[in-house]
Amino acid sequence: MARRTQTTRAPAKLPREVKAASAEIAGGMKALGKSITQVQQGLRKAERQIEADARARIRTLRQEAKDQLKALQARQREAGRMLKDLRAAAEGSWQEVKQSADAILADARATARGVIERFRNALGG
Repeated sequence: MARRTQTTRAPAKLPREVKAASAEIAGGMKALGKSITQVQQGLRKAERQIEADARARIRTLRQEAKDQLKALQARQREAGRMLKDLRAAAEGSWQEVKQSADAILADARATARGVIERFRNALGG
């Protein structure tokens, strides 16, 4: 009669309760795997949505910046025209010209500071 070695032994019969518990654990692991997959899909979807929202916000900020820049450039042109007109009107009274120009430039600087502050706030700075 030949001796059985460890590799040729027949598997031991498991009790029904052990098989049922093993099947229940395997089912739980499968459900957990599905849950993990769902969470990963949800995270990818949320990430895509956040990126899309960020791109839209960036487009909006760029457009606002262009509009504000155009407004500032218009103010600059206006200030230049006013300075030219003031020079002609003052005919030598440079103090008045300087005061008017200072007031115009101060207003333009305040507008520019406001624009910069808005964008810093929009960017979370």
